Amino acid sequence: MTPQPNPEAGAAVKAADRDHVFHSWSAQELIDPLAVAGAEGSYFWDYDGRRYLDFSSGLVYTNVGYQHPKIVDAIQEQAAKMTTFAPAFAIEARSEAARLIAERTPGDLDKIFFTNGGADAVEHAIRMARLHTGRPKVLSAYRSYHGGTQQAVNVTGDPRRWASDSGTAGVVHFWAPYLYRSRFYAETEEQECARALEHLETTIRFEGPSTVAAIILETIPGTAGIMVPPPGYLAGVREICDKHGIVFVLDEVMAGFGRTGEWFAADLFDVTPDLLTFAKGVNSGYVPLGGVAISGAIAETFGKRPYPGGLTYSGHPLACAAAVATIDVMAEEGVVENAARLGESVLGPELRALAERHGSVGEVRGVGMFWALELVRDRETREPLVPYNAAGEANAPMAAFAAAAKKGGLWPFVNMNRTHVVPPCNISEAELKEGLAALDSALSVADEYTG
Repeated sequence: MTPQPNPEAGAAVKAADRDHVFHSWSAQELIDPLAVAGAEGSYFWDYDGRRYLDFSSGLVYTNVGYQHPKIVDAIQEQAAKMTTFAPAFAIEARSEAARLIAERTPGDLDKIFFTNGGADAVEHAIRMARLHTGRPKVLSAYRSYHGGTQQAVNVTGDPRRWASDSGTAGVVHFWAPYLYRSRFYAETEEQECARALEHLETTIRFEGPSTVAAIILETIPGTAGIMVPPPGYLAGVREICDKHGIVFVLDEVMAGFGRTGEWFAADLFDVTPDLLTFAKGVNSGYVPLGGVAISGAIAETFGKRPYPGGLTYSGHPLACAAAVATIDVMAEEGVVENAARLGESVLGPELRALAERHGSVGEVRGVGMFWALELVRDRETREPLVPYNAAGEANAPMAAFAAAAKKGGLWPFVNMNRTHVVPPCNISEAELKEGLAALDSALSVADEYTG
């Protein structure tokens, strides 16, 4: 679709937004949201007719791009058939979505509890773990994000937690592996893995194993930096959980549904958790939907004992119809395979080539359509391009980089001193190379801040 400029309409949209919309994670008077006129495939455009290649996939959820016609048709057909219905009933779209998800989850995660999004999926996974074990504590990693609701933000390990951290939520944080900025003085992946597992085991020992209900980890941390865990780490966590009777929860809200070149990132590591949370890519974000995939043992806990939790819109028919269509599209069009192939043959090699050309790139890491560039002032010292949790003038180098990317027609995903490369999983090779060329140009701006 060719964007048609309409600046008057854009001004009206922005005015109404400014007057009435309260934006998340923002100081309301300091933001200037772009007014978006439309979107299709891997692109969106504004009311001035400027088009952007979306290397952020919305918020890493448009795994099959914008306005996929088969998903739009499925939503329209479901709306004509049954727009909504209460969750206590068996509904075709809900049953089929659950079946298709269960077919793809690892191991015996065959029961699906639907939520409205990822944060409440995490909330319910933690509740299930606590009720299943009768224990109060949850362990989660620093450098993680699990959602903005009360329990989910407490298990989060980045600064977004600080303002809402109650300090009494039964959460203990620990360091997960991250070799580039190792907390364990490791020099190899093997050392990082072994020392991170020892650290986790020690943390559990000092907290009291009989008090720990669950360990929750993003299979591959998303917003925190796309740090792919070293070989053996997740399997080691699984062993620790089994040893102490702890529920192992994997958060696949961002990494799931093709993002890593597998249906679920857990498949990359041959690990099966007890609970798995999902959202975002399950229906490409077309209608809000999330959920928890539940193991047989935990499902059995609530076989004759009521589960004390639910949502009015659990398994909403429109959202589930979109999920069915999305999963069918991904299977029919080889979307998961496309993410794996282009990640290995194009994205990974080209990003590493960019790192050779740009002194601001300290590390490249990722898999599939799930990559991050860590930007630094000095490769030798690894000093970040901006300080941790920088804002205002301190964040100027990253702001300048992002502005350059947008000027070049690329919409980036920027967090702290990183830019993430997370385009739709069905992006074409030509589109990918177009985005990489714009990224190459924008990194020259970041290079100006290196010393």
